[in-house]
Amino acid sequence: MAPAFRTPARTGPGTPPARRETPAADATQAFSVRLFGAGLASAELMTCYLGLELGLYDALRRTGPATADQVADASGLDARMTREWLEQQTCAGVLTVDAPGADPETRRFTLPPAHAEALLDADSPNWIAPLVLMPIGGMAAVLPQLVDAYRGRRGLPYAAYGAALRGGQAGLNRGVFEHHLAGWIGRHLPDIDARLRVPGSGIADVACGSGLSTLALARMFPDAEVHGLDLDEASIKDAEANLAATDPAEGLRDRVRFHAGDAGEAGEAGPAGQTLVCVFDALHDMSAPVDVLRACRRLLAPGGAVLLMEPSVGERFTPAAPDSERFHYAVSVLHCLPVGMSRTPSAATGTVMRPDTVRAYAAEAGLDTRVIDVGHPFHRLYRLTARP
Repeated sequence: MAPAFRTPARTGPGTPPARRETPAADATQAFSVRLFGAGLASAELMTCYLGLELGLYDALRRTGPATADQVADASGLDARMTREWLEQQTCAGVLTVDAPGADPETRRFTLPPAHAEALLDADSPNWIAPLVLMPIGGMAAVLPQLVDAYRGRRGLPYAAYGAALRGGQAGLNRGVFEHHLAGWIGRHLPDIDARLRVPGSGIADVACGSGLSTLALARMFPDAEVHGLDLDEASIKDAEANLAATDPAEGLRDRVRFHAGDAGEAGEAGPAGQTLVCVFDALHDMSAPVDVLRACRRLLAPGGAVLLMEPSVGERFTPAAPDSERFHYAVSVLHCLPVGMSRTPSAATGTVMRPDTVRAYAAEAGLDTRVIDVGHPFHRLYRLTARP
């Protein structure tokens, strides 16, 4: 099946002049070509999803240059289906091939080291696999439910998106937590950083998800007790599993606790008197963000701070938005806004939560706001402090 795009007419001796396209027709064709590119990218992203889920990239990294039969044996798959995937990935520029003119059964395919790092190395700052897993495994899988939710003028609960969304969302922010967060806190919240290095200090990580942020905070501040809280019980189970998988020598199991519960119930997030209360990439998903911020305020010790990490979007709407904001809007339509509207009443915020919205929510909760630009293309920080 191929799209029916027109190609420019060829002219020559005896060839009648081509009919001149009107500007409207040219614009229509250009838009069609653009959507074809988007469709191609979406289809190729799905094939990358197969490569991750079926272990094909892992097999290629282990075997090195390999034939379709060798990759199929290493991953437990059918050789013919594997060959089709290998050839497709080569055409997409993900793999390389030796002797492309050789017999199909003898062609050897390679996953370049740079591509292997981006797809398979979770510790790399260039790890991109979560951006494959989250939209394809998490969002595309619930599209029929989303259609019903939109038609029914209602939201879609976070739990409906399943494990692929949870894992993808956690993975997208993992690099931030492991490679950037400590420096951001040290540079932009130096007073809080110093207090967290005193024994007996505490951190509450609200909406902790699978706990990667909670564990990162505990590693940054080995004198602090850290409490992770999330409404989603499946996420808390993931977090507890991640904690159990840590090296006992780190001592995290003695200082980290996870709680399943509503952030509006402050007692569930651990004891009051926390030096730092964090809400990372989550306030915009919440049905009642002001209630959550009030709960965070109640958890603070005198002089403590609430630290938000939220999308780095423009101060106001503009059609000429950068790609990062286009991404945030797409995620909002497919996930964040429906999740936020799954409980009523709802603030219906969505991913594109602009600084003025944060300031308004914080003021209603009795908090002052300082916006912190950390120079990241996707994230900015907000320091919130209790008003006297």
